[in-house]
Amino acid sequence: MENFLLSLSATLQVTAPVFIIVFLGVIFRRIQWLDDHFVKIASALVFRVTLPTLVFLNISKTDLRESLDVEVLLYASVVTLIGFAFLIWLARQIISEKADRGVFIQGAFRGNQGVIGMALVANQFGEAGMPMASILLGCLIIIYNILSVIALSMSMPGRAEAGWRPILLDIVKNPLILSVVAAIPVSLLNIELPQVLLKTGEYFSGVTLPLALLCIGASLSLKALRASSVASWSATVMKLAILPVIMTFGAWALGWTGQTLGILFLYFASPTAAGSFVMVKAMGGNDKLAANIVALTTVGATLTITFGVFILHWLQLV
Repeated sequence: MENFLLSLSATLQVTAPVFIIVFLGVIFRRIQWLDDHFVKIASALVFRVTLPTLVFLNISKTDLRESLDVEVLLYASVVTLIGFAFLIWLARQIISEKADRGVFIQGAFRGNQGVIGMALVANQFGEAGMPMASILLGCLIIIYNILSVIALSMSMPGRAEAGWRPILLDIVKNPLILSVVAAIPVSLLNIELPQVLLKTGEYFSGVTLPLALLCIGASLSLKALRASSVASWSATVMKLAILPVIMTFGAWALGWTGQTLGILFLYFASPTAAGSFVMVKAMGGNDKLAANIVALTTVGATLTITFGVFILHWLQLV
């Protein structure tokens, strides 16, 4: 019983603060302390400035020669590709409407590691876990964007030509990817940044996760939850339960435990990224289905991630 209570306490310390802030965002929106304009501006600020700053500082202050684990990056990339291939097959079996298959596939694999994943890593491992989390984030951002275009283009062939070029341009100009690229030489060359810049960057990065989590909560659509379909529920089950369990078990089977296993689980189990809705809408897909998946996975992740972290603590794997 003592081990159970200790595991439960450690779990809630990781997940509760993150999801409390998300649901505060829901409440603030309901009482009109937050509105669409605030969410739009704040989300843009997080994406373009504060989150890239956080990623840059985490990587630049780390000795990559010691902390860069190519095997972890390779594993995360390979299992993402395998999961993507499986989802293509599964979509053909369970989604009758061809135009919805790409939305289902994207919603089932594209996680919100940039905000919820990193917030959970910060709570679980503190600053020690942020360098690996930041590097892994940069790697997955590229993979997710490319696979999302492929998935949506496969179900909407007429949109492929219009969709590829702007999305690939977005990948090249993605602030998070640019921050990773900029931070790597700073770390490898041991460049010391001026204290004024570091302090300013710390102020910016400090507001990233609370602000982003509030925006996620304020963006949740209860209407979308009520309109959920078989496709949205299927994507939710794949995103929050089946794929994270298989991928995390595979990582454990390969010998990873502790911080590495914990980060991989938190990333694999993260709810669907809100950016998936934006991409579907831009490519003329079923944006209502995309919104449903984002809403369902964000709410459901409060339970599935909490349960997963509890099991990992109980088994003393992290």
